[in-house]
Amino acid sequence: MIDSLRQRQFLVFLAGGLLCAGVDVGTMQLLMAAGSHHTAAASAGFAAGLLVNYAFHSRVTFDQAASPASFARYLCVVGLNYLLTIACVALAAALADKPLAGKVLSLPLVALNGYLLGKHWIFK
Repeated sequence: MIDSLRQRQFLVFLAGGLLCAGVDVGTMQLLMAAGSHHTAAASAGFAAGLLVNYAFHSRVTFDQAASPASFARYLCVVGLNYLLTIACVALAAALADKPLAGKVLSLPLVALNGYLLGKHWIFK
């Protein structure tokens, strides 16, 4: 029973990540279609996705009220996951000249790290 609840929570976490990716990419596409520069559009999409991600996981995945302290911890994890992603990309580029492979490799690592730190630190 407990394992199935944990599995369900992780699947909800992944679904929230997909939702937020859609918000990120959708916002970027809408702003570019409206004439925004791609850098500004990508930045706005990232920020929108980040905010939706935090709100979704605080309320839906982990059932916790949002707070300034949990948001600060969330931003720390975002920074950590960014560094993890960049490290994987750099390693794959250096070893095999395949930076995209590093990005793809980083995705499950970032998802697992985000879930575990969300569960045990951000929304505790």
